[in-house]
Amino acid sequence: MQMSEPIQTLKESLPYGDTKKAFFQGSDWQSFGQSAGGHEITGKKLFGVENARRALLVGGVHGNETEGVRFMEDFIREFAMSSDRSPVNAEILAIPVFNPDGFLSFKRGNKNNVDLNRNMPTRDWSLNYSEPKYFPGPSASSEPETAAMISVLESFRPDFIISFHSWKPMININGPARPHAEVMQKKLDMEIVEDIGYPTPGSLGTYAGWERQIPTITLEFERGVELDLIYPMARDAVLNTLAIL
Repeated sequence: MQMSEPIQTLKESLPYGDTKKAFFQGSDWQSFGQSAGGHEITGKKLFGVENARRALLVGGVHGNETEGVRFMEDFIREFAMSSDRSPVNAEILAIPVFNPDGFLSFKRGNKNNVDLNRNMPTRDWSLNYSEPKYFPGPSASSEPETAAMISVLESFRPDFIISFHSWKPMININGPARPHAEVMQKKLDMEIVEDIGYPTPGSLGTYAGWERQIPTITLEFERGVELDLIYPMARDAVLNTLAIL
């Protein structure tokens, strides 16, 4: 049996002009594993004050939601290209493209057509899905990207997570993230929601936010916005939220 979901008429995200610009490398970049298609999943750590709390920023979980990748690219270009110091007191781990297979082919899932935001081993994980694009994989944690995310969560131990997506504009919170979302909302004209209106078993928000009580925000940009507008729109909101950790 497949789960039902409201039919939405939404714009599509705009293709990336040059996908190479979203990938970074160097001696200060860590690899957390490879995608199903053999691409490295990399991130960079920006160090905060001594004993700083830790924030994980992730873009490109869905490869065709380019808005989040563009935010991460611009964030890295401003703060991480020539520095390993965080712009706030918190320590930050930035992963600009979590799903390189999907991003490079401009599709939602990875090479195996798995929706990586339905593949986390949550208690509510289900093989049921409403459309092919939501395929959760043959089993929970079946994908190497999921293993990479679990490794990040276990090794970095974030105190706060922001995952950048695009759909209808909203600040979706999981776990005890409302104080962080309320700070973010002061700079972003977006509704704070705990329930987006349909089930998302196997999501990062459920796995980290609800089941592990790590404050987790899925920041949904308006899909189809010009990519040049994304970072200026959300920069201060994200920095202000990170500053309260």
